[in-house]
Amino acid sequence: MAKSFHLDVVSPEAVVWSGEVTTLITRTADGEMGVLADHEPVMAALATGSSVIRAADGATVTLAIHGGFLQVFHNEVTLLTDRAEISEGNAEDARRLAQALADQESGDA
Repeated sequence: MAKSFHLDVVSPEAVVWSGEVTTLITRTADGEMGVLADHEPVMAALATGSSVIRAADGATVTLAIHGGFLQVFHNEVTLLTDRAEISEGNAEDARRLAQALADQESGDA
């Protein structure tokens, strides 16, 4: 069994997702990034797009993310996002949802 780490996905409104995971793939300002257990400490700006979580129980969760930051430190990972929603579809569906969130936010300004 793959080694796991703890992940919290937090938006200003709520904790969107929290639990033990084996893999996180997310978009940063510098491109797509994968995180496994024992990843070196890092902070990065999140880009609008999808994040794919492989939970320790084997389930896959796809999130639509709009901005924020990623922090990895001692097998604790935090996605602090401007907005995030769990997507019912695949990563491409989540990217479209994230773009819709971004468009909605720019319309609110």
